[in-house]
Amino acid sequence: SCGAYSEAPLSSLPGFLAIMVRSAVIWWASVLLVAVFGAYHSAKAGCLGQCCLGTDLTCSSLDWRSDRVYGTCYCDENCVRSKDCCFDYLTECPAQPCVVSTWSHWSGCARPCQPSYRVRRRSIEINPLNSGQACPALEERAGCMEYQDHQGQSCGQAQGPALITTAEYSNSRTTQSLYQALQHSGFCMEFKLESLTRQCMVENKPHTRWMQYLREGFVVCVSCQPPAISNHSQSCQGDGHFADRDNILHWQAVGNPRCRGTWRKVQKLQHCSCPLVHSFIFT
Repeated sequence: SCGAYSEAPLSSLPGFLAIMVRSAVIWWASVLLVAVFGAYHSAKAGCLGQCCLGTDLTCSSLDWRSDRVYGTCYCDENCVRSKDCCFDYLTECPAQPCVVSTWSHWSGCARPCQPSYRVRRRSIEINPLNSGQACPALEERAGCMEYQDHQGQSCGQAQGPALITTAEYSNSRTTQSLYQALQHSGFCMEFKLESLTRQCMVENKPHTRWMQYLREGFVVCVSCQPPAISNHSQSCQGDGHFADRDNILHWQAVGNPRCRGTWRKVQKLQHCSCPLVHSFIFT
């Protein structure tokens, strides 16, 4: 019986040893993987020390992504759009928005003695980085009209439709002192808009957006001021000063010749009193 008692453990010893050996191998393999992976992880983890411009597939690590998926993640600017940035991209590669200078003064009209445009510009002081906000427009144009040629001679007054622009233009207009001895301080004309082209409605640039406020049936105020006013006739081109109220008069927006229409004269006033969005000037 004693022999039978000692024989059972001996017969099962090889299986027991196999299990022990297998467990030891798995344990040591796990230790080795943790050691190797841990060293790699500490050297290449996240975006520490690497922030790349544009699209750069070599700018990557093996770590958690911002969408909580473990695997290859990136530290280039494009990762924000492709949504595969490493979890620490925003902290290691903070976004730098574009910084621009203030606007320059408005230039003179590109061409004198006819409806034209003026320009103002600004420059980039700091370029955007790490998917920071892109730079805004660096140039703006707005309609204008000047009444002197490049030699300083008066252009005279042409016949045609009333040329109008936003009343805000009067703040940056060439001062009266540059135009001989202007005797008339100006006046205001009220008109009721009868028609306008659809091109007025699609303008959405900062200095042409005023055209969107032109609406059929609305009453608008248009100021006749120097230098648009003529000393000889004491009127502005197309202002309808001598027209009857039943007459259909034509107007055109400076800055977009396709924005034009018709109106009827309501009355002449010493000063305009319309809301700013319905206040314009003859140019």
